[in-house]
Amino acid sequence: MKITKSQRSNIIFIGVLGILFFTPIGSEVKEWSARLLSFSPSVESVESRDQLVDYIWKLKGINAEDYDFSEAKGKVVVLNFWATWCPPCRAEMPSLQNLYTDYKDKVVFLFITNEEDTVVHRFLDKYDYKTPSFNQYSKTPNNFSVSSIPATYVLDKEGFIVVDKVGPASWDSDKVRKLLDELLIK
Repeated sequence: MKITKSQRSNIIFIGVLGILFFTPIGSEVKEWSARLLSFSPSVESVESRDQLVDYIWKLKGINAEDYDFSEAKGKVVVLNFWATWCPPCRAEMPSLQNLYTDYKDKVVFLFITNEEDTVVHRFLDKYDYKTPSFNQYSKTPNNFSVSSIPATYVLDKEGFIVVDKVGPASWDSDKVRKLLDELLIK
């Protein structure tokens, strides 16, 4: 049986798709492409900002102390929902780590996952990430309607959601740093 040029192209195409979807190489490619296509997140217009009312939320520390979200009231907050198995989450993690390194003493950073502690520890240790990660003890406040990850929110001191970003972003950018600096001054 002779394989035509068209059939050969189809076999190669299916093979490439198989590699991308069903092997670890595929995850690396998805992560790399998500990082490449990530831009700084957009800031919500003042009129469309949602204000957080309910600060009742208990978080169980994975690599940090347990956290009562009511302690974040009156502070600038960066809140990220993520998972170790999520290529877009992994793609944005280096930029979030850089931001955390520079702003950890001024801004509350909370990285929320539903994964087992051991899985998260293994991932954070492998890449030397220091981002404070948590599981939830109680229900997420209604303002954070997370239907896919990564999902990241930036809150100002009054609890207004200034950034509501679903999908990967470049967080270690001049735009984000300028925004955080402005929010810290207000």
